[in-house]
Amino acid sequence: QVQLVESGGGLVQAGGSLRLSCAASGSIFSINAMGWYRQAPGKQREVVKQRELVAAITTGGSTNYADSVKGRFTISRDNAKNTVYLQMNSLKPEDTAIYYCNADLWSLSPYKRLEVWGQGTLVTVSS
Repeated sequence: QVQLVESGGGLVQAGGSLRLSCAASGSIFSINAMGWYRQAPGKQREVVKQRELVAAITTGGSTNYADSVKGRFTISRDNAKNTVYLQMNSLKPEDTAIYYCNADLWSLSPYKRLEVWGQGTLVTVSS
């Protein structure tokens, strides 16, 4: 069994910074890509928006960012610790969302490819 555990969310004023962390643990053979998605909280009777990709990083260090966060967010990864980070600077109220960690990996036992999600961490940016 593989788990992703996120930390680092919270409340911050616009213009501030937060750093999210996500550690993968369990029966892991190797991890391909890791990333962060986010989903804005939906109001009652509103359709819940789909999770959107914020940033992703491969084992080799190649990165991909959503246009809305380029230049403000930085994704990084510690392969030895199976951990991915998201440094968020110049935060805006529209960044308010639940942030989910995601990993594309191969589990060790059984040997199979999995897509694993964390439980999510809430980031709230006040204006």
